[in-house]
Amino acid sequence: MSEVSESIEYFLEDIEHHGRNERTTSAYRRVLLEFEAYLDEEFGKSPTEAGYRDCMSFTHELRSQYSESTVASYTSYLNRFYGYLVRVGHHDENPMELVLEEMSESIESNPSRRDISLAEMRDFIAAVRHPLHRAIVITLLKTGIRSGELCNLDLIDINLDHEVMWWNPRAQIAKQPDSLYISAKHAYGNESDGIVRTASNKRKRETIIPIDDELKNALLQWLSIRPDTQSTVQPLFVGTVEQWGKRITIDIVHHTVEKYARNHGWFRTGGGATENVTPHYFRHFFTTHLRDRTGDRGVVKYLRGDVASDVIDTYTHNWGDRIRETYLENIYSLQTGSPY
Repeated sequence: MSEVSESIEYFLEDIEHHGRNERTTSAYRRVLLEFEAYLDEEFGKSPTEAGYRDCMSFTHELRSQYSESTVASYTSYLNRFYGYLVRVGHHDENPMELVLEEMSESIESNPSRRDISLAEMRDFIAAVRHPLHRAIVITLLKTGIRSGELCNLDLIDINLDHEVMWWNPRAQIAKQPDSLYISAKHAYGNESDGIVRTASNKRKRETIIPIDDELKNALLQWLSIRPDTQSTVQPLFVGTVEQWGKRITIDIVHHTVEKYARNHGWFRTGGGATENVTPHYFRHFFTTHLRDRTGDRGVVKYLRGDVASDVIDTYTHNWGDRIRETYLENIYSLQTGSPY
């Protein structure tokens, strides 16, 4: 049985355990296998690798064959499937949520996500005291990276201009102090940089993100208590409780954010993407606020990993310096009381 088929089979077992009858389970199986075959034929991808555009493409294909009511049923199957993959850590976001939002006639009249001001986010951050949790949340908010990309970070992926550095950063950032490197090659189930990855970096190209003083301080506080690990590839973020010294997982990141968001009144069971604050919400927050501050979609798209190398090459020969200058001039402060 292939890895992809296992994901589908485990999901089908899950819905059976939740009381779905054989007829319903068969319907789910038929749609999911059709989806799997479509992705493989059209894009050479598996469901665990698919994103929003792939799901939207399949939805358009369904519309060419079935009635709107049938399309609604089939896309709801995919939405539940991806909700399951996110829950078990095999996908860091549900691409069907946005597809369903765009299918809804009311999308224009309803905000797609909770609207949180910078001042409100600062109050939220003030309640996150544990050095690991604080470093996780601030890294997500300051860089816009995905939870899977955060889990894949190794020590060599950061270069800090500080005496605490006991490791040698990778060549790409060796001469760029206070920088964070996000690889484009890490993929779920594949070996890269010496280990098999359990999360994917869904980027079109490698990305170097500047580290400002606020993120730097959060990382230094975390590194001062970071447990030793036996891994030959030193992960940046490791567990401090049950998974002591082991690389954190997407599930751990999601549960960490959920705990603080729930305590802050920003997460409710069954609330959905329009209400709940999750790690992916931080990526939305980063994108929205930095784009508004810079007015430069190119810089923000680069930082998000949405721009391929050949596109970047058309911007400027001094792209790296432009990114750093624009970022440091415009990145918001998460310190309570800050005017910026």
